[in-house]
Amino acid sequence: MSLAQHLVELRKRLMIGAIALVVAMVASFFLTDWIIWAMTEPIRVVAAQRSAEESQAVTLMYSTITGPFDMRLRISFSVGILLSAPVWLWQIWAFLMPGLTKKEVRYTIGFVSAAVPLFFGGVFTGWLVMPHIVEIMATFSPDGSSNFYEGKYYYDFVFKLLLVVGVAYVIPVFLVALNFAGIMSGKAILTGWRVAILVAVVFSGLATPAADIVSMLMLAVILTILYFAAAGLSLLLDFRRSRRRPDLTAPSPAPTAGPLA
Repeated sequence: MSLAQHLVELRKRLMIGAIALVVAMVASFFLTDWIIWAMTEPIRVVAAQRSAEESQAVTLMYSTITGPFDMRLRISFSVGILLSAPVWLWQIWAFLMPGLTKKEVRYTIGFVSAAVPLFFGGVFTGWLVMPHIVEIMATFSPDGSSNFYEGKYYYDFVFKLLLVVGVAYVIPVFLVALNFAGIMSGKAILTGWRVAILVAVVFSGLATPAADIVSMLMLAVILTILYFAAAGLSLLLDFRRSRRRPDLTAPSPAPTAGPLA
């Protein structure tokens, strides 16, 4: 295909993906009531722990006239991306697949098959951790104070937490991909286990409040287990590759003496 044909094909794929995203956003807009209700459950838990008068000072608030609509639009966009993912992922795959070899196609399918469940697993973990963060942070409010959670800030907090934890779960897949590409050996990945544990603890401490030790340790342990799983898989792949081809670094045998020696 010429460059112009590639551009036409790319435009076609982008248009299909954009249409699927818009349709999914419209459908997601009708789910925003349930999503907001589920997302604000920690706020109601905090309000239930206060007295009757103080509970009225714990609520979700909007500081602008368009705040409620903006929040629903943000939620519908995020959910729309997830619902339309099969369509736009397929469009990206259909555009790239003709230029890939059979081996690259198998590797790509394998990596995507591992990355997608891990990402959603991370999102689910973030969703489990999120209520504890909101509830524990509310305990630091002094008596008689109010907890008005601004809608835009609250949504950004929840969305970024889910996104960051989801991406963190996918990092081991990239480590295995680096091993496949020959950039990093399994031994090199395993050697950095001390740094990996430190990074996992620091990341967990940043993603969760310092007061929520349980959530921080749970997230750090899961990230550490995923790291060692990636290191173990990389070591296994290195072992299989070493058995399929001879070691090029092995010394060659000494030449035998010829008849003229």
